[in-house]
Amino acid sequence: MNLFSYARILIPICILFAVLDKYFLGKTYIFSPARLQQICQSSIAKYGNETELLMKDIIASLQTEYGDAILPWEGNSWVLNNAGGAMGAMMILHASLTEYLIFFGTPVATEGHTGVHLADDYFTIIKGEQRAFVAGELSARVSFYVD
Repeated sequence: MNLFSYARILIPICILFAVLDKYFLGKTYIFSPARLQQICQSSIAKYGNETELLMKDIIASLQTEYGDAILPWEGNSWVLNNAGGAMGAMMILHASLTEYLIFFGTPVATEGHTGVHLADDYFTIIKGEQRAFVAGELSARVSFYVD
């Protein structure tokens, strides 16, 4: 196949994704990033670094706010994850075409990227730090740090 043949296939696919993103996927969001942050900050204020109590409280608050869209603590399990070079474990609280909500953790330093996908990422760091690269800069930025 030559370049023209690839373009004939790729361009309609790109147009389809752009249309889906503009008219369909954007209407299927259920989470408010500001509300998620409030819920997490409230639980952090109550439980600090008592991780299990903190996570259970966040799930209970999310279930109160978003109902059955949030999977319960009971019966939910940790899944090993090595995506984008970031190795750890995650507990899936919600997953859809447009959004996912997880607890992710690792006891060791990890590197990688969040990936390129249509879903939005909502980060609240409970403990630790996240470093980010910004194009044009020569050193990493610490974008989140919680001790």
